[in-house]
Amino acid sequence: MLGSVAIFSSGYSERTLNVIRHIISDFSRKGIRLFVYDKTGDYVKHVPGGQAEAFSDPSGLTVRPDLVLSVGGDGTFLETMILAKHLHVPVAGINTGRLGFLANIYEEEICHSLDMLYNLDFDVVERSLLVVTEPSGKFGGYDPTALNEITVQKAGLSMITITLFNNDVYINTYRSDGLIISTATGSTAYNLSAGGPILPPDNNSIIITPISAHNLTVRPIVLPGTACLKLIIEGRTSEYIATCDYRVERFPYSQQMMVKQSDEKLKTVMLRGRDFYSTLRDKLMWGADKRN
Repeated sequence: MLGSVAIFSSGYSERTLNVIRHIISDFSRKGIRLFVYDKTGDYVKHVPGGQAEAFSDPSGLTVRPDLVLSVGGDGTFLETMILAKHLHVPVAGINTGRLGFLANIYEEEICHSLDMLYNLDFDVVERSLLVVTEPSGKFGGYDPTALNEITVQKAGLSMITITLFNNDVYINTYRSDGLIISTATGSTAYNLSAGGPILPPDNNSIIITPISAHNLTVRPIVLPGTACLKLIIEGRTSEYIATCDYRVERFPYSQQMMVKQSDEKLKTVMLRGRDFYSTLRDKLMWGADKRN
């Protein structure tokens, strides 16, 4: 049984707040100790209905929670990852957003889902993370770790040239609008819309997908998780854009980029009776026939 739960959310929508109120009320009745992330000191004012302790930094929690709940959409889940990955506990996503590949617990099934979480009726899926090792330090002032993808993109109208190496072995030179370096988790995000392959979330591979490549014979490639990538970027403007999930930074072309798989993994929750492929069928409507 769960003893303590930390709740993360970044939205003030009534839909999200109603779900959090429901969680606090339900879990309080079950005797679960609750912590609500409240960076500003205002959030808990919106979520009465139970006993919950506010915290602004996971390192300041008085006990390590048994579970982290991310309430919102996939964007909220990405923010939760940065805050929760050092806790090394499973993260469950309750979807009050739109698509919901990461936040895969449905709002309309919240009562049954909370019972399953309380009874530990779920499996833990460990997901790989990517980290930017160069430029060193924080990425745009934040942790340079990505759950979905790291990208390099043009900052102007002209395409850019990206030369890619793996452990100093030359792979290819991409003349394109950019390059996506994706985890298996991110394979259903930007990588999917750019024509890259879909991988199950426990796969440790790294996907390289060009964005609008000038040469149409250049296709996505899947590398092993041990790859250490070096990117040398050239272009006609003064800088390029790099992203690390939802974080964005601009760099001069003189700044190369180094990316590898993180030593850490993120533990995520999959309720029993569900799996990655059922999520694909539901979200991408695989097998659906509008004639039926």
